[in-house]
Amino acid sequence: MAASASAPPTTCSLKRIVAASLIGTTIEWYDFFLYGSAAALVFNKLFFPESDPLVGTLLSFLTYAVGFAARPLGALVFGHYGDRLGRKKLLVLSLLMMGGATFAIGLLPTHATVGAAAPVLLTLLRLVQGFALGGEWGGAVLLVSEHGDPERRGFWASWPQTGAPAGQLLATGVLSALTALMSDSAFGAWGWRIPFLLSGVLVLLGLWIRLSVDESPVFKAALAQAEERKSAAGATEKMPLVAVLRHHWRDVLIAMGARMAENISYYVITAFILVYATTAADLGKQTALNAVLIASAIHFAVIPAWGALSDRIGRKPVYLVGAIGVGLWMFPFFALIDTRSFGSLLLAVTVGLVFHGAMYAPQAAFFSEMFATRMRYSGASIGAQFSSVAAGAPAPLIATALLADFDSSTPISLYVIAAALITVLAVGCAKETRNRDLTDIEGAAAPEPDAPAALPADARGV
Repeated sequence: MAASASAPPTTCSLKRIVAASLIGTTIEWYDFFLYGSAAALVFNKLFFPESDPLVGTLLSFLTYAVGFAARPLGALVFGHYGDRLGRKKLLVLSLLMMGGATFAIGLLPTHATVGAAAPVLLTLLRLVQGFALGGEWGGAVLLVSEHGDPERRGFWASWPQTGAPAGQLLATGVLSALTALMSDSAFGAWGWRIPFLLSGVLVLLGLWIRLSVDESPVFKAALAQAEERKSAAGATEKMPLVAVLRHHWRDVLIAMGARMAENISYYVITAFILVYATTAADLGKQTALNAVLIASAIHFAVIPAWGALSDRIGRKPVYLVGAIGVGLWMFPFFALIDTRSFGSLLLAVTVGLVFHGAMYAPQAAFFSEMFATRMRYSGASIGAQFSSVAAGAPAPLIATALLADFDSSTPISLYVIAAALITVLAVGCAKETRNRDLTDIEGAAAPEPDAPAALPADARGV
């Protein structure tokens, strides 16, 4: 049974599976990043108009951070049911929840209409977004990892990761086009709603593609094996969360540490930059959006290349290049922006995102290979999403507060460098996972990454 589960699908079916994961993650990240860009550009005026402009931006980013707080809960719930019921069902649900919340934001009344109820409603919808995204990432990367060719797993699993820059590209592109075509007053009055309402159309497209793919064969084989053992022995299967914390607690901590530099640097480079470029560097809003737009396209292109490289030299070396690179780049990053040149701004963002891609590309396969099949959704999601509360959630908020307090980019650079050091330490403590067979690491009896042979099927737990 394990052998059949590991048989690679045809190239055509694998591409369809990759497309289903990619379209879903693109839509979900479009929704998530759209909120971040709107928080930096207009939400401070629409939902917190009585505050000082910079304080209003801080409050706006605070509602942005609230979405991250819900991601660990989403990881727990979606991970539990994804390991019990399957990856596909939960991915459909996460897409519906994220798209529905984003569409509803486009219909929200502002502070001028309903007063304090406006930011409260905005925060509630942001919580729904975060909850859905907490369950999306793990399922999307696992669907590809568990279907894909083991020798090219890093490459194929990196494609759902391109959903982040694709979503950023789509969100920034729509906002950039609207701000270019509309006056500031028209955009602030009603134009900002258009990209949120467009999410409804994107969700229908995503559902059509996502419903057309089959469940992961690795998961189906592990589920059938667990049911056979349960029938034969009458044993009750442990909850995935309990099994993860018992057998994979070290891997969860490594995944959390690995995400610190990746998460923090990304939100500083793509979200906080809209604040820094338009205030400290006195650049136009359109200029900053265009730089992020072009850099996101390059980011999209380099992620599969980094993923393919991780198949050749390993997940750890590629990840470490990204973590060390982004730490070393922070001081030049802000120095280039301070020149107030569009070319320098574009270079700063592009190089930063290329280094980020070196961490983000192998992450999907790296985290998938750490955990056993029947606890993989829970383990990968918990490791990835719990770190986001300490990393990505407060990153724009902390960066904006540091800028307000010190009127300098130096503390922000040191903040990202500290995160890079944590990631280097975490990844350095990890074992290389590139050669792991996903059907051979089934729970407590899973062999160590460097073990030469897998245990027999009847010695593995699920």
